[in-house]
Amino acid sequence: MKKLASAVSMIAASALVLSACGSGEGGESGSDYLACMVSDSGGWDDQSFNQSSREGLDNAKKNLGIEESLAESQGDADFGPNVDNMVQQGCNLTFGVGFLLEDTIQEAAEANPDLNFALIDSGFSDADGKPVTIENAKPVVFNTAEAAYLAGYVAAATSKSGKVGTFGGVQIPSVTIFMDGFSDGVKKFNEDKKKDVKLLGWNKEKQDGSFSGDFENQGQGQELTKQMISQGADVIMPVAGPVGLGAAAAAKEAGDVKLVWVDSDGYESTEYGDIMLTSVVKQIANAVEDTVKEGTEDKFTNEPYVGTLENEGVGIAPYHDLDKEVPEDVKKEVEELKKQIIDGSLVVESESTPK
Repeated sequence: MKKLASAVSMIAASALVLSACGSGEGGESGSDYLACMVSDSGGWDDQSFNQSSREGLDNAKKNLGIEESLAESQGDADFGPNVDNMVQQGCNLTFGVGFLLEDTIQEAAEANPDLNFALIDSGFSDADGKPVTIENAKPVVFNTAEAAYLAGYVAAATSKSGKVGTFGGVQIPSVTIFMDGFSDGVKKFNEDKKKDVKLLGWNKEKQDGSFSGDFENQGQGQELTKQMISQGADVIMPVAGPVGLGAAAAAKEAGDVKLVWVDSDGYESTEYGDIMLTSVVKQIANAVEDTVKEGTEDKFTNEPYVGTLENEGVGIAPYHDLDKEVPEDVKKEVEELKKQIIDGSLVVESESTPK
């Protein structure tokens, strides 16, 4: 994947620049500070991390008086042209939303040291995959394994069938970190309660499991979920952006299956609130707005923002309509586990934990 985006030609860039940002959403009319954002292929209305990221930029526009420019990517081939367009606009700060934009944001930052960049859900690396720091680029990352651990515990505790499931969109660190935490939460419940709740869709030790292949194909998400339901899973966590809506449709149709949403609170962001057990939430909007604020105050640094349970950058959402299905003792146990993670007496580990 490394350096894939750089293969897009400048001719293609010119053509797609017009289609990506010709909607009048730009802020190039003499603003003091122009913050810009390029989406991943899920689009702004993915009810997940693209949408949360845009909300953060919109909040910054409202609260800080900045101007914004947005470019929605329909696929990987749009990344280079869209970021190039932001550079041409002279954006003071450009966000790339998602791990798949790493190469493009990194190359743009290195080529334009007078502009600032931020990458949501990933750090930066060299051609060998080793981490690197870039003077004018900030990673905005989240240790979602911590919150997913709590969600896995709740899922296992509320499963009636003794089987829960998870699947991802693409096997990348910002996806598998959820699955690792969820797996360990299920394992913790089994250890504490002497139970044997099975996890379908992910083997943490082998780093192997079920993936839809992208973040767009809701039909594939529906099919994967039906397969897990047919194997007995009654709580499922899709980590796949809009693909998760296909999972929700399958769960709703089944009638007795609950979902754990990711990134945003699925009870509020989707039409499937009545089947949402909880959500593993990233406070992406807050992180985006804070990063823009740093820029407007001339305090931007390349120091990574890492969302954790301790700084409330990640967490689990309320149980909402399903609150009565979560026993009081389980709620207390989850709060105790949260405290242990925050004070360091319980360490949730993942190969994808941000450093």
